[in-house]
Order: sequence, then C-alpha cells, then structure tokens
Amino acid sequence: MSFFGASIFDRLAARRSLRHWRRLADGAATADLMDLKRARGQAAQARREVDRLLHAADTRIAGVQAALPRPELADWAWRPEGWRQRISPAGQAPVQSGAAVGGDVLLYHDCGTSEIALRQVRNRQEDDAAPWAMQCDVFGFDGTYMSLVIELPPAAVEGLGPGHVLRLDTLIEAEKPVEIFARLNLRHGPNTEQIVRELPPGVRRIGTEFDLAHSGLNQRRVERAWIDLIFGRPEMNQLLLRDVVLSRCPRAEL
Repeated sequence: MSFFGASIFDRLAARRSLRHWRRLADGAATADLMDLKRARGQAAQARREVDRLLHAADTRIAGVQAALPRPELADWAWRPEGWRQRISPAGQAPVQSGAAVGGDVLLYHDCGTSEIALRQVRNRQEDDAAPWAMQCDVFGFDGTYMSLVIELPPAAVEGLGPGHVLRLDTLIEAEKPVEIFARLNLRHGPNTEQIVRELPPGVRRIGTEFDLAHSGLNQRRVERAWIDLIFGRPEMNQLLLRDVVLSRCPRAEL
C-alpha cells in the first residue's frame, strides 16, 4: 500500500479535511472574531505542512522531468534555464523589446505599444519532460515581427564546424494556428551565418535539424550562436512553449 493515501480511508479523510477548510473559508467574512483567530492559527500550521509537501514534491518531480534526452551519437545536449529551473523574476508584462527572462532568453519585437506578456509557468502534464514552460500572451500587436531569442552556451560552439548537425526539439502549443520559423545564427568574426527552417503548422512536437555543412563556415571558428523563434502574426494568441532542447551530433560522412 502506498504511503500517500492509497487506501479508501485516507482518501475520505483528505476529502473531509478539504470540505472543512472550504467551509471555514466560506464563513470567514461573518465568523466570530475569536473563532476566526483560532481557525487562522490552525490554517497556518496546516499550510506549513502543505508547503513542505509541495516543495518536496516539486523538487523531486522537477529532478525526474529535467532528465535530458540525448539523440543517439549526440556529443552535447542542453535545455535553456527557463525550462529546467525556476527563474526570478518569473516574467514581465508588458515586455519591452530586448527584455531578458532568465539568463538565456530574450524577446524582441517592433511594436510601438507592447501588449505582450511573457512568464514562466509550471509544466503539469504527464508527458512533460521539462519541469517548466514559457508562456507568451499577445494581445494587440502593431508590429511586424516577434522573436524569442535563445542564447546558446559556450559549450555549444566549442569545436563547432561544418561537420556537425545542430538539432532543435520543441513542444509548442498555441490557442490558434501561427507561423513559426526557427533561425540558427552563427557568429564568426564580422560575419553571421544564418539557417532558417519553418516549423510545420499545427504540430506540437517538432524536431528541426540544421546541417552546418551548408552553412558556409568553412572551418572558421564560431564565436557565438543563438536561435530565433520567429512568430508571424501572433496577435490575440497564447503561445505555450512547453519544452525546448538543443543538441548537436557529428555529421554522417557521405
């Protein structure tokens, strides 16, 4: 028998406790003041124990979820900070162009008046691999573009060259269909090579590959790399980016 209330008696006790606190909360506005003080003290004690359970559960669940799947033969894999751990502050509204959310995510747009909110939310579905998600709510939109920029860490570009394939795995949900383009940017010296891929519309889970053999790098050292997720006509939409994972593999020799 599980410790966490597998028996019918434990489940009934939990339901009775929930009804008890709901009844007290409903009557708090008109309750006798002494009774209210006594109930508040009991509620504070109960909340401490509930908070302890929530903290322990979130920590363990996040640890399991954060396990990073690596494609076969990958020599590097990474999930950005906003999807693997709690960030502070958790979001911004309205979001000004160039604003950072977490250590490696920025949002750019050219709206005259920003009606965009971006915040970190908890992933709670059973098939979620990432413990956290990024939610973008767009209301009025008077600009021409909106781009979520993900900065790749130094480990991603160490030894990176035309013999590699970079892969972007995303799990994205939208209230209504929206065009999404993924653009890989590779900075080497004064030049920046770009590779653009369109993400299939209406598909939640997508794996997108960038073959660097066609990037024009010619063995030049990459100094910086970042991914743009570009959203077309995002107005009056909610975009939920439930997971983002980047990885790289040696390119198969032909």
